[in-house]
Amino acid sequence: MSPPLPPPGRRAVLLAGLGCALTACSSPRPNSSATPSAPSAPSSPGAPSAALPSPAAWQPGPGELRPDVKLRAVRVVEAIGGWPPGGQGVAAARQRVAALGADPALAEQAGPLLADAPQAALEVVYAQYGGLLTDSASVLVVCRQWLAGPDGAPVSAGSTVDVRLGGAASRWEVTALHPADPGPAAAAPADPAVRVLAQPRIVLPPAAVADVRAGQVHGPVLEAMLTLAGAYAFEVSVLRSGHPLLVFGTDRPSDHPRGLAFDTWRIEGHPVVDPATPAELVESFMRAAAAAGSYNVGGPRPLSGGRTANQFFSDDTHHDHVHTGFRD
Repeated sequence: MSPPLPPPGRRAVLLAGLGCALTACSSPRPNSSATPSAPSAPSSPGAPSAALPSPAAWQPGPGELRPDVKLRAVRVVEAIGGWPPGGQGVAAARQRVAALGADPALAEQAGPLLADAPQAALEVVYAQYGGLLTDSASVLVVCRQWLAGPDGAPVSAGSTVDVRLGGAASRWEVTALHPADPGPAAAAPADPAVRVLAQPRIVLPPAAVADVRAGQVHGPVLEAMLTLAGAYAFEVSVLRSGHPLLVFGTDRPSDHPRGLAFDTWRIEGHPVVDPATPAELVESFMRAAAAAGSYNVGGPRPLSGGRTANQFFSDDTHHDHVHTGFRD
């Protein structure tokens, strides 16, 4: 996410690919990107659905602000992006969404989530805020998806979906879906992109991988990620695609869609949002990001000592990740 308009707290706060199994869209433990359970054995020769994974449903972990908002967003994406044998197509997706009590027309906004495959399974890696205000929110649902191929073997894909919600006194409703659109891969990726993709200490979700391959992420961003990987193993939630175009709740362009920012949701295996994560770990990562060239670092706690008055910031939106932004 990009820097908030002052004062902090007023502004709270999506390569290629797709989404989440109807009832299973996440990691085996809350907020985990661990490998899903092994594929089941074929029930019959040539069955197109036999080899798909069966990921566990994503659940909010400790420390989440408004977990009800995230769950509402995730469940809609799960319902659209994962289906049993024969459940492909918009009409079937509309029925699954309606069964949640949500607007079935949302299925028509799912784009790549509804690939032409006889069955799909989906895992939500993480659900991160793209914005959180009193009566509106953006939840960035980061997904991996497996599609049943012609020979029954799973084909991997994935996406990040910017899910918009509106809030009422007792219930939040999903109002729109904006799936990631990373664009085609570049013919010859630049050296920093190649090194980032090869660095095992930087874990990227499918949409972020596609962003890097497309050449849409600026060099200083990639170089800073490589510098940070020298001291930390970290997991990125969002780079460019799948993020709101504007800083949520404002008319100001976000750094993300311009390829000038990345968000980190887990550091050395510790979710940023988890209150059990050592505060000094998150703080040291934020300060290292600033030292690597970021002009604007946001996270769950306000820090002092930046080169400028607003180099470090904190608000409800950045309670669940570290934002690292760069100038053009």
